[in-house]
Amino acid sequence: MESDEIVAFFTKAMDDDPDLSAAIAAIQTLIEFIKLSSADTLVELRERLKRAIETVTNTDSSVTSVSSGCELFLRFITLTALDQTDFQQCKKIMVERGKVFLETVASSRDKIAKLAVPFITDGATILLHSKSRVILHTLVAAARANKRFQVYVTESCPDRSGLEMQRRLHQAGVPCTLILDAAIGYIMEKVDLVMVGAEGVVESGGIINKVGQRALWRVEELSTR
Repeated sequence: MESDEIVAFFTKAMDDDPDLSAAIAAIQTLIEFIKLSSADTLVELRERLKRAIETVTNTDSSVTSVSSGCELFLRFITLTALDQTDFQQCKKIMVERGKVFLETVASSRDKIAKLAVPFITDGATILLHSKSRVILHTLVAAARANKRFQVYVTESCPDRSGLEMQRRLHQAGVPCTLILDAAIGYIMEKVDLVMVGAEGVVESGGIINKVGQRALWRVEELSTR
């Protein structure tokens, strides 16, 4: 696959399923890349995969999410010993490992929602920052469990991604109010729970997410509630 074909496959995967994360779309792209690769050795395939990852990372998507997801994928399929002498068989094994990795990552949203729903209590007021598919999935799961709660979501400038989150929550029947980013200090006294997504999780346990989250954290930390 050439660079333009890689970008086209990745973009189509994202367009076909709006709920698909950029990281999962990138992994699907890499699996397809391995299937179609004309590389003759494992070293050559790994180098081509790195270039493919760079191509996907340079698209107009979440750089952190795509790069971290692709790095983990590459480790998962190549660090375990490949004992086959036939390189085509090695490629087949790598594709199978890639599918296992993809299934594991894809199921994580349900697992996180299952663990998070108990923290949402009846009558809770929840504050969200920006848009997160995982949080959306969690809140929908809580609503289906007949929990009653109210949600405030920040507009999240400059891309105003909070508007999309508000729209998706309304579609799911979850009460939601959009607020200005600057209003988090005012609204915090009413909030019982703050929920944020993560584009990436670092080794220390910290997270990388949408700009403005640090200010949200500081306001929450200083809140007397």
